[in-house]
Amino acid sequence: MRHPAQVLFFFSLVLGTLITFSSTSWFTAWLGLELNLLSFIPIISSKFNQYSAEASLKYFLIQALGSAIILASAPSFLLFQSAPNLLICSALLLKMGAAPVHFWFPSVMEGINWPQCIILMTIQKIAPMLMLSYTHSSTTLLIIFLASIISSVVGSVGGLNQTLMRKIMAYSSINHMAWMLAAIHLNEIMWMTYFLVYSTVSASIVLILHSQQIFHFNQLSNYNFKTPSVKMVTLVSFLSLGGLPPFLGFIPKWLIIQELSNNKAFIWLFILLVSALITLFYYLRVTLSTLTLSSPKIKTGLPTTSKTLMSSILFINFFPIFLPLSLTFLT
Repeated sequence: MRHPAQVLFFFSLVLGTLITFSSTSWFTAWLGLELNLLSFIPIISSKFNQYSAEASLKYFLIQALGSAIILASAPSFLLFQSAPNLLICSALLLKMGAAPVHFWFPSVMEGINWPQCIILMTIQKIAPMLMLSYTHSSTTLLIIFLASIISSVVGSVGGLNQTLMRKIMAYSSINHMAWMLAAIHLNEIMWMTYFLVYSTVSASIVLILHSQQIFHFNQLSNYNFKTPSVKMVTLVSFLSLGGLPPFLGFIPKWLIIQELSNNKAFIWLFILLVSALITLFYYLRVTLSTLTLSSPKIKTGLPTTSKTLMSSILFINFFPIFLPLSLTFLT
């Protein structure tokens, strides 16, 4: 059971996000970001986790810097007309943890628990991403393009030599942010589709890892996965996150590939696809090490993963296959 205070802070965190993307002025949007920040700090602070204090301090300092840059963009308009857009765009990239200002993201992820990781990888990205779509100009589009390319390279290469699962998920999130930046450059509906699919698939992986209490690469052994079915669901979820057809994660990537091809952005598309292949390699490295090990029936103190959760995750990831079949039966 969650503490009532944490539930309250979670609702105020969601309220901050809602205020940001429903506001009509930059000041109200900034207030929403601040409410979101101040609600997330108590959620990630935990007396049971010795690294949470360090993670929450890092998160606070980075987000405070981003907020200060957004405030500084107002007087900068007196000096240069294009300065506010540039400053706000840079601050929002810092707040969401996109490369090249991503250095805080893996270290914060490393210091918090799995449920908080889901919030940091999903809900905390909504407000900065949508605010980024309001800053469209020729200069900011160039910054978004460069940030997307650097994020794709950093997210793919950075995850290769990692052994901590939370850091692997952090670099995976940075790589997916590159696709989301490309999506928000195209249109907001495409970004929303990608974001919803990414949130669903990454949350399903984190729930499996949390239920098995896996934090390190070495723990991906037969002792942590009690049954072969959990191993198979983990493999399917990672392949879906990597964007392999016919799983759910492939659908939004397919849409972005189609749109970037129509817009003749072939260099951008090529870099995104190569980086997606590299991320798929380290997802397979994670899952194949578990699949090649046997699963003897041993007694451990770990909680068992519910069959309902496993069935739900499988159905979600195989949804693109089930959808045409269901439509055929309906017609």
